[in-house]
Amino acid sequence: MLKVAVLVSGGGTNLQALIDAVGSGSIENTEIVKVISNKSGVKALERAEKAGIPSEVIRKADFESAEAFDRALIDSIDRSEAELIVLAGFLLVLPPALVKKYENRIINIHPSLIPSFCGKGYYGLKVHEEALKRGVKITGATVHFVDEGCDSGPIILQKAVNIMDNDTAEVLQKRVMEEAEWKILPEAVNLIAAGRIKVSNGKVELT
Repeated sequence: MLKVAVLVSGGGTNLQALIDAVGSGSIENTEIVKVISNKSGVKALERAEKAGIPSEVIRKADFESAEAFDRALIDSIDRSEAELIVLAGFLLVLPPALVKKYENRIINIHPSLIPSFCGKGYYGLKVHEEALKRGVKITGATVHFVDEGCDSGPIILQKAVNIMDNDTAEVLQKRVMEEAEWKILPEAVNLIAAGRIKVSNGKVELT
């Protein structure tokens, strides 16, 4: 049974996609053991509570230093005994010590086809605004392993989504979620739970 900790900062729609997929059996042999948020009062925490998943709020503002916050976050994950960490709209850069400790065991969902519209500053609506501004015809989402860089880790899965002429950033964000994010994030977790993903020379191999 793969134990998963999910890190969130907001509404938790990707968390809900994971909860639903575990519940329906489309993600097999997996248990979400903890949800950790860096913000209190967010919808994601309600989703965790409704699903009976333990949750914890760890806010930077509650700590005297960045180092103390980092230690608290790492300790919380360690206590959960999670084998996989999923960043489902977690809007903080992870402590390097956490990335190193859980190498190739942290995945992130990003709302574009990496390497387009990714890296520092590209999150949330900003990604979709930039895609529309650039006039691209296809966007999508990417699930990737997290490394020391920003959106630079090995790519696991990608799914393309068409951009329509009258799209706003909000409309496009919703379509990318529904057609890509909520599908490939559960699929990636299921592949990992099944032991079908291996990282070799910086690339993901499916077995």
